[in-house]
Amino acid sequence: MFALRATALRHSPALRGVAVALALGVVVVAPAQAQTAGAGVAVYTCLDAHGNRLTSDRPIPECNAREQRVLNHDGSLRKVIPPPMTADERAEREAAERKAALVRAAQADAVRRDRNLINRYPDEATHRNAREKALDTVRAAIKATEGRLKELAAERKPLFDEAEFYKGKPLPTRLRQSIDGNDAAVDAQKNSAQNQAVELERINRLYDAELDRLRRLWSGAQPGSLGPAVPAADAPAAAASVVKPAKPSKAR
Repeated sequence: MFALRATALRHSPALRGVAVALALGVVVVAPAQAQTAGAGVAVYTCLDAHGNRLTSDRPIPECNAREQRVLNHDGSLRKVIPPPMTADERAEREAAERKAALVRAAQADAVRRDRNLINRYPDEATHRNAREKALDTVRAAIKATEGRLKELAAERKPLFDEAEFYKGKPLPTRLRQSIDGNDAAVDAQKNSAQNQAVELERINRLYDAELDRLRRLWSGAQPGSLGPAVPAADAPAAAASVVKPAKPSKAR
């Protein structure tokens, strides 16, 4: 049995026609070109919690939590209004939307980075020159560190020569402090040398990855089509933070 809204049926011929179609189990999805002048009439229908078919010319309050179908005046389907989502469904949709937004942002970033990369390096020679310039910064620091280690070794020799006079005896405070200061300075320079070696490797690794991407872009790959963009090989700025030779420690 159908629970129909009597008032709506009396005053809406279109609704009466839809009610008859529903009673006969007929719902036709008509093509757009078959719409008539009365196509603007909306008829809402749904099954309530008891399985009764409700029909109205406006959204049906009894079916607010259920699916409602919106029909045209001739009984053809116009659209389906899904039931409200549960809290879990809303959370799932919001998570999916956030994920999709992150994917879109990453894609836009990849396009931007690739275009910047091509503009910065129009050919391999330009990229090679940039690599050498970045490496030269580290090489200069390495050379300075090596030079400082030689100076510290030269300073250390007379200190140890003097310490020979005090075998089996406590060293004078001044001499002990000088030797300790030299040891600390040597350790600092060796630490700098290790950092510089790591930085040299990092720069080459970044430029290698960048060059591989550039070669594909130069060959016609579209910006943003190669996956996430590689970090820019901004070697000079990065190198400056780790390759400066350590300052010698001064004995008190």
